Amino acid sequence: MTEDSYADWEAVYNDNVDRVYRMMFAKVGNRPDAEDLTAEVFVTALRPLQLSASVGEVRAYLSATVRTVLAAYWRRTLGREITRLDEDWALTESVTDAGDSGAAARAEAILAELPERYRRILQLRFIGSCSLKEAATELGVTVGNAKVLQHRALRQAAVVAERMEV
Repeated sequence: MTEDSYADWEAVYNDNVDRVYRMMFAKVGNRPDAEDLTAEVFVTALRPLQLSASVGEVRAYLSATVRTVLAAYWRRTLGREITRLDEDWALTESVTDAGDSGAAARAEAILAELPERYRRILQLRFIGSCSLKEAATELGVTVGNAKVLQHRALRQAAVVAERMEV
């Protein structure tokens, strides 16, 4: 890799994969989805991306692709777009799935503030990595009801998290 551009596709991937994965993990909160979405970003970017582009242009393009892939994910998952990303998303923030005790404590505090059914659907889906169908079965509801519960729980969790930041 020269200072201005990447030598090959492997260099593009190696230089950016950790950054993209950290961003996806921070936004979706679980390893399997973060890995899938990271792969989707690179597959999506591969065809239109030019190796002759500068490192900065490649990173900017990958950043835009992250937003697009994340928007599609949230649209599929929740039925609406949630794409607010900080511009310097991965340059300063390091997120690992090995467990940040501060993040885990914050997540537990947020869950503790939620009604039992909301807390349970989020625990099943994001901590237990259950599918919607599995979570619905566990809760004794339909898959459609589980989707609605998850959506409402995520919205309520966002309100709780925002209140905690103030």
